[in-house]
Amino acid sequence: MWIWAILVAVLVCLLILHFLKLLQAYKKYPPGPSRLEIVLRIVRSGFRFDPDLLAELAKKHGNIYTIWKGPQPLVVLSGLQAIKEALVKHSENFSQRPVTPFFNVAAKEKGIVLSNGHTWKQQRKFGVATMRKLGMEKKSVQSQIQEEARHLVETFASAKGQPLDPLFPITYSISSVISVLVFGHRFSAEDEEFIKLAKTFAHGVRFVGSFFHLLYEMFPWLMKHITWPYKKAFASVDVVLSHARKETEEHRAHPALQEPRDFIDYYLLQMEKSKNDPTSTYDDGNLFQCISDFFTAGTETTATALQWLVLLMVIHQDIQEKVQKEIEEAFGSSQSIGYEDRKELPYTFAVIHEGMRFKCFVLAGNPRQCGEDVNILGSLIPKGSIVVPDIHSVLYDPKLWETPRKFNPNHFLDKDGKFVDREEFLLFGAGARVCPGKVMAKIELFLFFTSLLRAFTFKLPEGVKEVNTEPVLGLTMVPQHYKLCAVPRYSES
Repeated sequence: MWIWAILVAVLVCLLILHFLKLLQAYKKYPPGPSRLEIVLRIVRSGFRFDPDLLAELAKKHGNIYTIWKGPQPLVVLSGLQAIKEALVKHSENFSQRPVTPFFNVAAKEKGIVLSNGHTWKQQRKFGVATMRKLGMEKKSVQSQIQEEARHLVETFASAKGQPLDPLFPITYSISSVISVLVFGHRFSAEDEEFIKLAKTFAHGVRFVGSFFHLLYEMFPWLMKHITWPYKKAFASVDVVLSHARKETEEHRAHPALQEPRDFIDYYLLQMEKSKNDPTSTYDDGNLFQCISDFFTAGTETTATALQWLVLLMVIHQDIQEKVQKEIEEAFGSSQSIGYEDRKELPYTFAVIHEGMRFKCFVLAGNPRQCGEDVNILGSLIPKGSIVVPDIHSVLYDPKLWETPRKFNPNHFLDKDGKFVDREEFLLFGAGARVCPGKVMAKIELFLFFTSLLRAFTFKLPEGVKEVNTEPVLGLTMVPQHYKLCAVPRYSES
């Protein structure tokens, strides 16, 4: 009996010590809501994502506050001033990416998106430089995007104005652009390998942010014994890496090192140049993960943005007409449009940016990890803290936008009707970790959007009065599945 008494006493002592340790930790971090407050707010929202939740917490707890996820503190930055102070002014200190249990297993701290330190700096620098060499801002890649846009127009036209689901055609077109840049070729829409990859990406996107993903992050030791919820997610990672390995071996078998054709060629050349450099991080593992990063980040976000833009045109027929009128007055019905022509289409370019602001496709900015203790606007953020920039608090701030809850292209136009590139538009991040594909995404959206809008008028199918604009949560906030009618504007379409 006395043994049980000793065990109970020891357990009580351990619990007390753990409680005291938590209290001490609480004091180090900026104050924030209690766990009970978070739970009550989630229940009150009907267990649906409420984009106003973090902004409401900021009103009560300040622009820098802490949310406790189990024993893990998350420091939230709310508002433009707090985010700029941390991510821009202290950019180097917030350049690290937190490596969570799930992503540590999935990416092994390789590639660009989920790596840190020397690996991240080397891989990012090489990735950005290589995309420029491949013509990210030049006509070579523009012609490829224009070709894919033509294919997309043909696909929509084949429906002959009848209801169609734009999800797969848009995703296929965007991923084809990435495929040419990375692999040097595009897939056929009927290619079994492509269909397998598309399904793999879709599953991965749905898994991230799901209940079981969060469960893995909170209790990785438990999930090692309960494998079924995430087994398919890790299998999806293997499918992507396996295809990257296959493409790389084909490039090795048919080298073009003197005149590199695509990202893999450039990377293999760099591996050869750096083989005697002990500081080099250029290896197969980082190459495969970079390929995965390009496809995940380069396809999902841009395809989601284009889906939202088309849906917004269906809903806002007046804005769609203004876009079509501007394109027609500037270029007629046949003249080719390049990215450099965006200055001739300020309203159209504003519509694209406003669509991304109004239907922000990410839950929050990509998390960072604080490298050293730092004071931001009077709040101490301890070294090692995971920091989450709440970009919704900026994109929907009534102090920054005239009508933040309405789709209003005038947010990006000055009094003379010229496009204004606003610093408050933080969708692509800020500081050292700003999205390296930002320019590429804007080129794609501009060329695809103008191609579609000059060819079609988008309408709801007959009998459908409204569409559900509540997003589906995952890695990105995608639209609910919807159908539309792409009505040709010209007989040759």
